[in-house]
Amino acid sequence: MSKKKKFINFRDNLIARSEEARTVRKIVAIIIISLVLIFLVGGISGYMYVKSALQPVDPENEEEVSVDIPIGSSTSTIATILEENGLIKDGRIFSFYIKFKNESDFQAGEYTFTTAMTIDELIESLQSGRVIAEPVHTITIPEGKTIEEMAAIYSEKLHFKKDDFLEKVNELSYIEQLMETYPTLLTEEILAPDIRTPLEGYLFAATYSFYEEEPSVEAVVEEMLKKTQTVVSNYQEEITAKEFTMHEAITFASLVEKEASTMEQRNKIAGVFYNRLADGMKLQTDPTVLYALGEHKDRVLYADLEIESPYNTYYIDALPIGPIANFAESSLEAVINPEDTDYMYFLHDNEGNIHYAETDEEHLRNREQYIN
Repeated sequence: MSKKKKFINFRDNLIARSEEARTVRKIVAIIIISLVLIFLVGGISGYMYVKSALQPVDPENEEEVSVDIPIGSSTSTIATILEENGLIKDGRIFSFYIKFKNESDFQAGEYTFTTAMTIDELIESLQSGRVIAEPVHTITIPEGKTIEEMAAIYSEKLHFKKDDFLEKVNELSYIEQLMETYPTLLTEEILAPDIRTPLEGYLFAATYSFYEEEPSVEAVVEEMLKKTQTVVSNYQEEITAKEFTMHEAITFASLVEKEASTMEQRNKIAGVFYNRLADGMKLQTDPTVLYALGEHKDRVLYADLEIESPYNTYYIDALPIGPIANFAESSLEAVINPEDTDYMYFLHDNEGNIHYAETDEEHLRNREQYIN
């Protein structure tokens, strides 16, 4: 090969290697830049996520959330509890934050927090053992009360009027919203045309604590519905086994509630109602007449029994169209587990005692003996 050709080959190889080196450098530069951008974006995103996770969940929301921290709870357990209750955004970040700040000595107990609290405020409360805050209002709703009676109780204790409460619990759009929130509790049955008040019977009898100076009607109603949901959910399978809808079970419980005051009475009266229904008899319970009349009377008259209402159990031969009052859990238990007897009748004497009978003749004798 001539010297000239060797030179040309050498030059061509040199140019090729030079171009290849430039290409490699470009690729390496692109990879490095890409990696830097990825790390930069990832770092910024991670920083923003951690920063957000350390902020209050909802700085404007002062609604109280009660949580129970069991004895012996680890940091990760506490973080999980707080995250599940919507008080922090990320339990892992909370745990890392606690370890980073070397925080410890958290105390067990039932706490009341809000989603507006910062993580440092949550930590301080857990360390100091500041448990449930003192309520501004504590209001007891007795068993056997109608919504109208409850509205009167709340209007005496809180800032809104009785009519404000009644208007809200009869507002169709609000009821439909609640039905979406509590689909297993509030069904289409509460919207039947002859239902007087959709939520009648569904606002549970209990003592309620409110931590705001002026809680809204909605806050009150939904606190009561949450309690009802908690109670009745424990009996869902039994209610289904009895072939009742939720509405029918609550309606039945309201009748038992209005007719009895002790667990023994409730079990027996529930048994009487079952016997009458099985025999095709009308339930004939006076509280349904009074509810149909829409007024309180010390004595139900024979003329009152004739009122044509789907609530009047002297007029219909089944359960009323809906509940006639709220109920105690023991009344629902009696509906689920009634006492098995042959009694078909009962009556109250003037001293509040209840007398049962198996036959109409026996019932008439009880009436003559105990009713003045």
